[in-house]
Amino acid sequence: MEKHLIIPKAEPFFFPGGPTGCLLVHGFTATPQVMRNLGEYLNKQGFTVMGVRLAGHATSIEDMIRSRYADWLASVEEGWHLLQGITERVFLMGHSMGGSLSLILAARFPVAGVVGMSTLYEIPIGFAWFFPRLTRILNVVYPSRPKRKGNWFNPPAAEGYIRYLCNPLRSSYELHLLLKELQPLVPKIDVPVLFIHSRDDDYILPYQAEWLYEHTGSQDKELMWVEKANHHITQDGDTSVVFQAVVEFVVQRVK
Repeated sequence: MEKHLIIPKAEPFFFPGGPTGCLLVHGFTATPQVMRNLGEYLNKQGFTVMGVRLAGHATSIEDMIRSRYADWLASVEEGWHLLQGITERVFLMGHSMGGSLSLILAARFPVAGVVGMSTLYEIPIGFAWFFPRLTRILNVVYPSRPKRKGNWFNPPAAEGYIRYLCNPLRSSYELHLLLKELQPLVPKIDVPVLFIHSRDDDYILPYQAEWLYEHTGSQDKELMWVEKANHHITQDGDTSVVFQAVVEFVVQRVK
C-alpha cells in the first residue's frame, strides 16, 4: 500500500507552555494549518498547545477515503491523552467537524471545557437519509464531489488555506455517522462550552449553533456570534475577536 507524506505546512504542531493545555482539532477534509494561527496566539498567552492531524487528512484523498469516523475520534482521543499527561487540565477546541469531535470527547472524558467554532450537528446536505441505501452504488459511479470555493471576506486569507479539493462520498457518509453519534450525547455534556459562529456562514448555517447551544446539557455555556466572516472563522474576517474570546473563556475557568 502506497504511503503518502503529510502536505507541507499542514503538519500537526505542539507549542509547550503552562499548566493549561489546549487541544486544537481541524475539520472535515481540512488540516492542522487552519488551527495554527489560533494555536500560536494561545501559546503566546502562556498555554500549552497541540494541534492534531485527523486520520486520513493532510496527506491524500485516498487516505481520506480509507479512514473511518472512529479513526478521527481516535486521533483526538490520542491527542487528549498526550496533552493530559503533561498539563493539569485540557480544553478541547475544534473547528467545524473538529468541534463535533470535541463535543463527543467531552461527553466521555474529564475535559476542562470545549470551544466549538462553526460546529455542526447534522450534515449540511438534504439527502443524508439516502446514505445508508445508496452509498455503495454512488461510491462507484460518483465517488466524490468538488468543493465549492466559498465566499471569503478576506480573500488573501483563502490563498493559504490547505485542504482537499473534493468531498469523497464515502467520507461524507462517515461524517453522517459521526453526527448521528454526537446528537444523543449533546444533552450529556456538562463541562463549560463556548460556541462561536458567524452569522454569515453559508456552509454550516447559524441554526446549527443555536441548536447545539440550546441542547447542550451544561449550565455553563455561551454562544458568541461574529459577522463578516465565512465558515472559516479561524482564518477569515477579524480573527482577533475570535482568538481573544477563546482566551477569555479559558482564563475565566482556570482562576
